Amino acid sequence: MIVNAKMDNTKSLIFKPAGQFEETRFEKIHNVIFDDSEEASKIVALEIAELIKQKADEGSMCVLGLATGSSPIKVYEELVRFHKEDNLSFSNVITFNLDEYFPMQPDDLQSYYHFMHEHLFNHVDILPENINIPDGTISPEDIYQYCIDYELKIKAVGGLDFQLLGIGRTGHIGFNEPGSHYNSGTRVITLDHITREDAASAFIGIDNVPKKAITMGINTIKNAKRIVLLAWGLNKAKVIQKTIEGQVTSQIPATYLQDHKNATFILDEESSSELIRIKTPWLVTSCIWTDELKKKAVFWLSEKVNKPILKLTDKDYNEYGMSGLIAKEGSAYDLNISIFNQLQHTITGWPGGKPNADDTNRPERAFPPKKRVIIFSPHPDDDVISMGGTFDRLVQQGHDVHIAYQTSGNIAVTDEDARKFAETALTLTSDTKKIEGMLKDIQSKTSNTIDSKEVRSLKGTIRRTESLAATRYLEVPDTNVHFLNLPFYETGTVKKNNLSEEDIDIMCSLIEEIKPHQIYAAGDLADPHGTHKVCLDALFMALERMKYEDAIKDCWVWLYRGAWFEWDSHEIDMAVPMSPDQVIKKRNAIFFHQSQKDKVMFRGDDSREFWVRAEDRNRLTAKKYHQLGMADYAAIEAFKRYYF
Repeated sequence: MIVNAKMDNTKSLIFKPAGQFEETRFEKIHNVIFDDSEEASKIVALEIAELIKQKADEGSMCVLGLATGSSPIKVYEELVRFHKEDNLSFSNVITFNLDEYFPMQPDDLQSYYHFMHEHLFNHVDILPENINIPDGTISPEDIYQYCIDYELKIKAVGGLDFQLLGIGRTGHIGFNEPGSHYNSGTRVITLDHITREDAASAFIGIDNVPKKAITMGINTIKNAKRIVLLAWGLNKAKVIQKTIEGQVTSQIPATYLQDHKNATFILDEESSSELIRIKTPWLVTSCIWTDELKKKAVFWLSEKVNKPILKLTDKDYNEYGMSGLIAKEGSAYDLNISIFNQLQHTITGWPGGKPNADDTNRPERAFPPKKRVIIFSPHPDDDVISMGGTFDRLVQQGHDVHIAYQTSGNIAVTDEDARKFAETALTLTSDTKKIEGMLKDIQSKTSNTIDSKEVRSLKGTIRRTESLAATRYLEVPDTNVHFLNLPFYETGTVKKNNLSEEDIDIMCSLIEEIKPHQIYAAGDLADPHGTHKVCLDALFMALERMKYEDAIKDCWVWLYRGAWFEWDSHEIDMAVPMSPDQVIKKRNAIFFHQSQKDKVMFRGDDSREFWVRAEDRNRLTAKKYHQLGMADYAAIEAFKRYYF
């Protein structure tokens, strides 16, 4: 755990361990960085639990302001565990939720009323009359008074003792979008387009996301006695940096929290990655120059001064806060040569290892010359989107390549595509009863229903046949393609179940069967509670269970990134160049996933299709390598080795 802490006299369980450094001069909000969001969520839940118990001992009510979204889910899970296992009572708790979509029925699956009851209220002993969630059904003519009454109700119980927050990529807290006034109260607000894009997955498409919401105001939030904001994942890194290190501005409403005397931001490593003390610590303080930090610093300096590594000078290092590094290394020349060689050694056209070659300075082993390989793909297209060129290279170089699709991906197939396939199937069979039932289910579907089991099966079949078309194109036999259909995913909704023993057993069984020398897996952590992260956790848990077994004693694990982010240059352990022909071949493999083309349901804030993103990202990686002094490749796919 990385901790940066400054505490006032208010009791909190988030404190500064001995020996950790204080906030830098760049930072204006107290923040604590944890290795992962799960550990952090447990600490936050413990602070809330202690506050509830403290208030109960005093004979008073505990007033909590609560947030929704993916960030607080693990906090609520831990609070439920405290209630069930440690007898934590919520009988003295009053809650006020930050916001609700407008209009919104409480029984809609996307409503925050549904969210809070599903994740917390249905599992603890809170009194129903003590639950306050903005009413998305209020009439437009009554909403002004309703918002005033919501404010008055908070004041009547003495204000918020504790406010839990998330943060949007616009910098919103609650639904206080850019432009919100610091003195604003509870009100109706029009949602920013980026906010609606981020919510699109929950609503199965942005067209279904409401354009308005009721939200507590900035002033309401700031009046809380204690504020804890949660931020997980790389997609929050930029807004976190602006919020913590930037100026207070209405364009990033979360910056208003710089003026709060008892606010803490709880971050994971990914969301904190753009902070100056994390990204460029040599600009903040004296550093312990590890090999990893040396690479990071040299690559950063090369980009900063727009010079390849071998042209960096002592003067460049001194002017950018790295005089201590040069003093340690002797000269820029010696350091440049060392880092240049390390970068050069990451490049290979033989991702499975080059047979009968000296592998001393190669990222992969030469032996065995023909390796058994498993490519784990969270969804049925991540394999070709993220590493299609390397996939093709492994097959063409004679390795025994197996593809394991961890989930069915059925939720990402539109109803329109499912209907099209069902109607096509009607023309091919005389046994139409089952297909007609599917069509009826699709046509009668409402926003409050999930796909029937039969429709989910149809959508999963669509993804399955597309995957087989792509793997056949890349010359993988059908016997080497495995559809795991991990149970955690099969809920029919965006919200998935937690990993179970059954999920891990399925992963272990395949690894035991193949006995791989190489495993490739998606290391895309942009959404730490998303499917990619859960699938990666499933692999890590399987490897932990099997780490002393013969099945994986010779196995190396390589992590690729998904369609959202790429590894930073200093993180890359293996870089696989692609020729222009391979770029086109990868593109063609992606095109076989037709249900995911043109009408991508979960594209996020990036309007480009996945094949375009993948090519642009691979070209950018190649460009960065070229700028650092390497050869000018058409594209590069990048991997980071995972040690277990």
